[in-house]
Amino acid sequence: MTLNAGLWIDHKETFLVFVGDRGEETKRIESGMEKHVRFSGGNRPADGSADDQQDRQFMTHLNRYYDDVISHVRDVESILLLGPGEAKGELAKRLASKGLGGRIVGVETVDKMTAPQIAARVREHFRT
Repeated sequence: MTLNAGLWIDHKETFLVFVGDRGEETKRIESGMEKHVRFSGGNRPADGSADDQQDRQFMTHLNRYYDDVISHVRDVESILLLGPGEAKGELAKRLASKGLGGRIVGVETVDKMTAPQIAARVREHFRT
């Protein structure tokens, strides 16, 4: 059975479209991260500045989010990455670090899209 995935991703959410022999399925994953991240903590961390600590917490949260997304595409043959900003590139690097980089068939910069627009773009890409 052939199963391909296309996804639109930013730091707030991912919209996945799976296209295979048995049809199409969609899924939405939220990161739980707001645009402006504010983590609670001490005023002066011993291991660096407050900005450094905040950056590390942000990246830790994003890596958990990316790993959640990866868990949904681990068994697909091909992956198309779409999105407006840095998240698609960050996910591509994370996929590569997990040994899945070879499955990426495209990385495209696109603006905000509706769910039907994303599904149509993915169907078009994987049409045989």
